[in-house]
Amino acid sequence: MTITQASPETAESGRRIPLSFNQEFLRGFDKGETDGAFGHRHTLVCGWRVTGALDTDALAQALNDVVERHEVLRTSIHGDESGSHQTVHPATPAELRVVDLADDGRPRDERAEAFLNELDATPFSVAVLPHLRAEFGRFDATDGVLVLVTHHTATDAWSVQLLMRDLAAAYTDRAAGRAPASEPAHQYQEFARWQQESAGSPRTERERAYWSERLAGAEITGITTDRPREDVPAAYGVHRFVFDAELSTSVTQYAKATRSTPFMVLAAAYSLLLRGLTGTTDVVFPTFSSGRYEERFAESVGPFFNFVPIRIDTTGSATYGAVLEQARAACLGAYQHEIPFAHVAQDSPGLLAPFADGFLAVVAFEVLQSPFAAEDGAGDGPRFAEIRRRVLSQSVSSAIPDGGLWAMDVLPDGTLAGSLKFDNNRFDEATAVALVERFRALLHTLATAPDTAVDAG
Repeated sequence: MTITQASPETAESGRRIPLSFNQEFLRGFDKGETDGAFGHRHTLVCGWRVTGALDTDALAQALNDVVERHEVLRTSIHGDESGSHQTVHPATPAELRVVDLADDGRPRDERAEAFLNELDATPFSVAVLPHLRAEFGRFDATDGVLVLVTHHTATDAWSVQLLMRDLAAAYTDRAAGRAPASEPAHQYQEFARWQQESAGSPRTERERAYWSERLAGAEITGITTDRPREDVPAAYGVHRFVFDAELSTSVTQYAKATRSTPFMVLAAAYSLLLRGLTGTTDVVFPTFSSGRYEERFAESVGPFFNFVPIRIDTTGSATYGAVLEQARAACLGAYQHEIPFAHVAQDSPGLLAPFADGFLAVVAFEVLQSPFAAEDGAGDGPRFAEIRRRVLSQSVSSAIPDGGLWAMDVLPDGTLAGSLKFDNNRFDEATAVALVERFRALLHTLATAPDTAVDAG
């Protein structure tokens, strides 16, 4: 099977590069060119508000510099009789489209988000190299929106931040008429080789033993869908929301008071939600880490994201606060013992059983991570501020391989924002809205009245 149509004969090297464990995991969700992990909607789309004059010729050059710097953006994945491998291709120009955003009477912030949503709903074939393109929408000569689009098999959320950082730096150099000067980047193929070579290391074996014990008899907790799965391509939409300042402050203050992270508090509330929805007191949900547990790859681009199971047993938890204690311990254990999910799944094969149940959906829960400040720029050049506060829901969006995705973000002002991505074929939008409202109520009780009895929730 060939996942991408790009020809391996055009590669920079004839060597067969092994896949990372995460790439192999994604292959398990390969449903062709229009659905699943290698489908044309499995993309990452992020936007930045641009303030100041932007030289689009310099931006186009900078985009190509980024493609040259990070070879995963020009890498294809193949399968044949000898197994799976990836191939790096020579750099080719990245597409940059520049459009004028017409004034339709709405505030510019809303129009900027609508522009971002429009691109988020636009397909991007994995067969098209490089796996990066950009669109710049102009309100006027000094105000616009820059959107980066990548295929998720080549990047993750952390990577997109790295791409934007490198793009801004390269743009500054190109606008000044000089070639970018930067240290060589560690490439994703290095990570893939390192993973394969360290698969049998003593550390890996110790962590595998931890997870085997931790997940004994467990399976991921699935949510009952409004309709069973049918043999049709998924059609994802997304419900977006922002919690009020009072609730957001209560959550962050409670996290600080209990020596927890905001993710731990949110994870506790999510486990209470799953408990209420399913009736099980021992819940398991997947989250995602940056996957950069080897320090030298902290600034590398690629699909590093790692699927991490969080098991929170609330059986003996009498109060909401006691659930947080269980959530904190579960999260700390997961962080301290992180290894590629492929190892975890191999040792606990029953964990993924809900993925095969046509009446259940696995909804991953994450808090978005960003390695950089929300604004980039230097000197007299334009400034790039990421659009993170998003309130416009959409019926058609980028997709995920299967199930659902609940993502939270702590905005720079401390406000909690989030999104719930769901398959329209299996869920009604009203269901997504109701889930968020139920979660909000549980979170409020946890943060403001942690002594409340669990059975009273």
